[in-house]
Amino acid sequence: MTSRAGPTRAAVILPWERTSRGHEQHRAADARLAEAVGLAASIGLVVVHTAVLPLRIRRPATLMGEGQVALQGEALGEQDVTVVIVDAALSPVQQRNLERAWNCKVIDRTGLILDIFGERAATREGALQVELAHLEYQRSRLVRSWTHLERQRGGFGFLGGPGETQIEADRRLIGDRIVRLKKELEQVRRTRGLHRSARRRVPFPVVALVGYTNAGKSTLFNALTGAEVVARDQLFATLDPTMRGLQLPSGRRVILSDTVGFISELPHELVEAFRATLEEVAEADVILHVRDAAHPDSAAQRTDVIAVLDDMVADGALDADWPSRTIEVLNKADLLGGVAQVPDRTGAVAVSAMTGEGLDALAAAIDGRIAAGMETADYQIPSGDGARLAWLYQHGEVVDRQDDDAAVHVTVRLLPADRARFERRD
Repeated sequence: MTSRAGPTRAAVILPWERTSRGHEQHRAADARLAEAVGLAASIGLVVVHTAVLPLRIRRPATLMGEGQVALQGEALGEQDVTVVIVDAALSPVQQRNLERAWNCKVIDRTGLILDIFGERAATREGALQVELAHLEYQRSRLVRSWTHLERQRGGFGFLGGPGETQIEADRRLIGDRIVRLKKELEQVRRTRGLHRSARRRVPFPVVALVGYTNAGKSTLFNALTGAEVVARDQLFATLDPTMRGLQLPSGRRVILSDTVGFISELPHELVEAFRATLEEVAEADVILHVRDAAHPDSAAQRTDVIAVLDDMVADGALDADWPSRTIEVLNKADLLGGVAQVPDRTGAVAVSAMTGEGLDALAAAIDGRIAAGMETADYQIPSGDGARLAWLYQHGEVVDRQDDDAAVHVTVRLLPADRARFERRD
């Protein structure tokens, strides 16, 4: 098959397997297909062909039926497609067989998302995480995928022996690199832990943004903080966590953290590799779950994000009380005609990060959620101990103060960690 000059011509094929799990909400096929097309377009592929193929049975050799494979092969040839994205998880054998049948490159959903992450990662931490995810994925592909890997390599060294196959050598090299990467990432995690410890000594509450990819988290981050984080109408525009200070209406300062977006069926290699990024969520005093209120699949996207956070709870990486620390933010209200037109606002804050409408209400909601987590305590400070009194004013909210000749009696609201820290000073 010859390829036309210019951008790579691609096809997106969605094998659609209907399930019957009671009243559970399922992503509609057209919404899922549109998301896959957006993922492909985000790395510069020109999608010239799409198809949704009903799956009656998952075939070990090609996933799809022989007739479906043949019909798609004809369409791909007519469109001169050079890469096909199958929006499903393919085994190495299925990937190889489809490439032979269609005479072009085939990648599955995991491979596509890994390619996107590889292109987006900007910091050393992000690059390490992406490389680790890539290697974990590649290692799973080294199983009867390429016949040239079966060549024997001669033994060497004093022990001699029968040698090892190329596939064994490749798997060993990948395994060694994975071990090194995990050690480097562990060092990154320790460094981030030191940074968090430093913030606790300041300390400022941490507010973390989470949400489905392209929900507008980075635009909201910029609107609240005045920062200039890259914000594009693009899936996975943000991969590396970014932090900025924010002053709330009460005068309290917080640290706002922007994080990578979630997506349905996030490859398990990435869930593990990006644990360091998700630690910012686990450490947050307040979690802002940012949703694209104008997206037709907004409810299903919400379910996907909650599923990932619940998985973190199951893994011990997130406390089970995270919902009590969460504020749901319905973003992109401007696409619906304004905040007043956003449906299902019960318990949520509707905003437009683009126009700024609703941001004051969101800042007040953050203030209120932090205040709700504070504890009230009474202290008697000797009149000459100005340092301890100043510490209380800096880290808490003094709601009452009575001065006499010997002492200052104060009633103050503090975060639990700050209260424990102050009382250890006594």
